[in-house]
Amino acid sequence: MIEIKEAISKKELKQFVKFPFKLYKDSKYWVPPIISEELKTFDKSENPVFNDAEARFFLAYKNGEIVGRIAAIVNWLEIKNQDIQKMRFGWFDFIDDLGVSKALLDKVIEIGKSYNLKYNEGPVGFSNLDKVGVMTEGFDSIAPMITWYNYPYYVEHYKAHGYKIEKEYSESKFPFANVKPEFFKKAQDLIKRRYKLKAKNFTKTIEVMPYADRMFDLFNKSYSSLASFVEITDIQKEYFKKKFISFINPEYIKFVIDENENLVAFAIVMPRFAEALQKAKGKLFPFGVFHILKAKKHSKDVIFYLIGVHPDYQNKGVHAVVFNEMYETFTKKGIEMCYRTPELEDNEAIHKIWKHFDPVVYKRRKTFRKDL
Repeated sequence: MIEIKEAISKKELKQFVKFPFKLYKDSKYWVPPIISEELKTFDKSENPVFNDAEARFFLAYKNGEIVGRIAAIVNWLEIKNQDIQKMRFGWFDFIDDLGVSKALLDKVIEIGKSYNLKYNEGPVGFSNLDKVGVMTEGFDSIAPMITWYNYPYYVEHYKAHGYKIEKEYSESKFPFANVKPEFFKKAQDLIKRRYKLKAKNFTKTIEVMPYADRMFDLFNKSYSSLASFVEITDIQKEYFKKKFISFINPEYIKFVIDENENLVAFAIVMPRFAEALQKAKGKLFPFGVFHILKAKKHSKDVIFYLIGVHPDYQNKGVHAVVFNEMYETFTKKGIEMCYRTPELEDNEAIHKIWKHFDPVVYKRRKTFRKDL
């Protein structure tokens, strides 16, 4: 007998967050989140995304034991502003039992139907800055902190329940030794002169903050054409500044500005925190914070998190300016391996940017949908 209960109390939400710790306790590839930070994501008083979205969290029980979880998400900005009648689901984990996964998905479908939505899609988060996709390849490599890890049987559950592939993503990596500066060194000099641009570098997080709002505005402009894009609102900017920027070494944040100090392009690269988070085991204290700070300053692996170029400057080679600045910083830091976040398979523009570095795809993931 499978029972589905909504996680409402603090205790239940903590059980929701901690379920994967049990499910993946024997996996050397799963990367745990920081429990306190994950709880803040689900806290309506902490996360401003709840001003424009709602979420309900469910746990599956079998013989009195928690055997699965799922978040049912409605993003009203997406529904009202883009007329995308989508019910979202994410944070979907379960034992290898078709009855468990079906019961959880059916609960999300029930909510979607109550709002007269057209289809169910996941796993996704609230917005484009959240994790996305169920992993379909790359199970034998450690997961970055910015993606979900899952067992291979997950995919078979989606298919068994009548879900079809909606979007496809790939994650790639390349050794820093693959980066040949001649591909962008001369080009970036020419581009800066032609468009009167200059690079902006930082050494302290406080120096980044005056530009942060403009960066999120540019993110909205440069990513708006991608599938399932949801705009970041003004109130969410403050939240994301606190949540993300403090994690990033400011030397890995690069801006390109024009002669009037307008932001033309940006890039955010994060140290690879995966191994540090595994050592932290979900807790910042007493020792987790030291592992994370060490990785922030000394990790030899980095993750290209976001790159954005203003629509007026796209296809003009502005990314060469960003790559030149990153190359200088990475050389000083002794960076060895570069990873990329999940990118849509049909995003040809971004794939062309990376082609000179001979990236190798090491993970693939997908979202699945089902009409309601």
